Amino acid sequence: MIRFRNVSKSFPLTGGGRRTIVENLEMMIPRGRSLALLGRNGSGKSSLLQLAAGTMKPDRGRVERTCSVSFPLGFAGSFHNALTGAQNIRFVARIYGVNEGALMAFVDDFAELGAYLNQRVGVYSSGMKARLAFGVSMGLGFDVYLVDEVTAVGDANFRAKCLEMFERRLAASDVIMVSHAMATLRVFCDSGLVLENGRIEFFHDIEDAIARHESNLAGHRASADQRKAET
Repeated sequence: MIRFRNVSKSFPLTGGGRRTIVENLEMMIPRGRSLALLGRNGSGKSSLLQLAAGTMKPDRGRVERTCSVSFPLGFAGSFHNALTGAQNIRFVARIYGVNEGALMAFVDDFAELGAYLNQRVGVYSSGMKARLAFGVSMGLGFDVYLVDEVTAVGDANFRAKCLEMFERRLAASDVIMVSHAMATLRVFCDSGLVLENGRIEFFHDIEDAIARHESNLAGHRASADQRKAET
């Protein structure tokens, strides 16, 4: 279970004011559901995943977890840029109490980083960091996986390998997934969360969540067109 207790998070805007991600959020996500997280670009989906993972702190409130939750797949903020990929893997293994050698062997085989595994993460491309993050997450095994468009990483063969491994992990785990591909969400998710203007709606049926999201997009486009017509 992941529970948000009166959680608020916002960021300052360059021209003044603040952009609200969530405000006074009270929400409980039980085990046994795989959720799509939908919202317009800039609505705060990635920030919400980081709050769920614990890699970002709320301004107010707290997030409680009674299950193991991955860091967002594809998010490299959990790694230290001054350490090598291998050193980061060993560090993560110690934190989670798993065998260092076994995790190293898994990530080495899966992520296909070759000699770069012994280079500083700071010199990695964004794609290489995502491979490392995905490999470590798959090697550890979590109750809940947080996914932020990770299936777009790498070439076609690597994406296919990621999807195959991910499907195997989800046989015993849940997922909270952000993706712009509705077909992907329909494959992996049965329910949905829609984030709009700092508020979240829960939908038991993924199709209802997608319909609300598409309605929000249409309304936003209509408002933008009206503002243009008035100027």
